[in-house]
Amino acid sequence: MRRPINLLIILIVAFVAIFLWEKLKTFNPFGTEEASTTHNIVLKEMTTLGKIELANFTFRDVVEQEIKRSYLPNPKAILIVQGNAIGCIDLTKVKAEDVATKNDTLIVHLPDPELCHYSIDHKNSKIYDTQYAFMNEQQLLNEAYKSAESKIQQSALEMGILEQTRKNADLVLRPILENISGKKVVLQFRLSATLSAPK
Repeated sequence: MRRPINLLIILIVAFVAIFLWEKLKTFNPFGTEEASTTHNIVLKEMTTLGKIELANFTFRDVVEQEIKRSYLPNPKAILIVQGNAIGCIDLTKVKAEDVATKNDTLIVHLPDPELCHYSIDHKNSKIYDTQYAFMNEQQLLNEAYKSAESKIQQSALEMGILEQTRKNADLVLRPILENISGKKVVLQFRLSATLSAPK
């Protein structure tokens, strides 16, 4: 009689142990079911924007960055960086005296084109390889991105983003102004934008 009872007790204990194991397996006393985030945002500054973007240059650069060391191997990183530069004209600089009418022609003097924005597109950039980086990896990557951003600025200017901005102003702004005014429109830029620097 005792043997069946003992067997029944063992089976009950086994079922209870399996049940508790399945429950405890997924139990995490530090787990959370829902994340809660609180924001306290304050408007710091409001600026009136009058810059019209007229040219966008996209760049792709393979950057090899290295930190020179005297004894240990030099940390190295290779990054494939994508970025862009934007040429624009600041229309807030146009004054009443910059607009003149002559017969059926409207003459508008525009401010010089500007390189108003250049940056790294981190979403489409990637780290290709790092060597001996260890503790210096963040410094290595920061310097590589900083160098790449500076190169984008330099390359945009060398490749004529300001001249392209000037051309695009005629393609984009002139038809708009002609439709609004009903006159033929001539766009002119200030002297400093049309003369090359003396060598």
